[in-house]
Amino acid sequence: MTTEIHRTVDGQLRRSRQRYTLGRRQLVDLLVDAGRPVTIPELIGMGARQSQSSIYRNLAILEQAGAVRRLTSTDDTGRFELAEELSEHHHHLVCSACGGIEDITLPDQVEEALHEAVTTAQRDRDFAVDAHHLELVGTCGDCG
Repeated sequence: MTTEIHRTVDGQLRRSRQRYTLGRRQLVDLLVDAGRPVTIPELIGMGARQSQSSIYRNLAILEQAGAVRRLTSTDDTGRFELAEELSEHHHHLVCSACGGIEDITLPDQVEEALHEAVTTAQRDRDFAVDAHHLELVGTCGDCG
């Protein structure tokens, strides 16, 4: 699976006229291993071997290429995860106290209901939806 992810990211970067450097490859590996949105300090704690400014710059390039998604939580801290096309469709639980974000996969019947709501919104508002992301905001177990 990781080989396929690296192949896809390499293609995305080439289309953006960027190279898939060792530093960018390492960040993708760390995001795969994390399995959840992480901050730059968390990436450093996970073993990123780049300066903080290099990590930020490489994540911005990966985001522009469509390989990484940046999420901003209630604490205004940027968290990064692999783009959905490289992982799986999911939504997020967002803690309004600490700003933490966790991935959540919804049951099929809920996804079907969301799909119906999206279809209705597209028709009623003459709007073409490319994707949907649901964020459930509340308080995590650590803060509650």
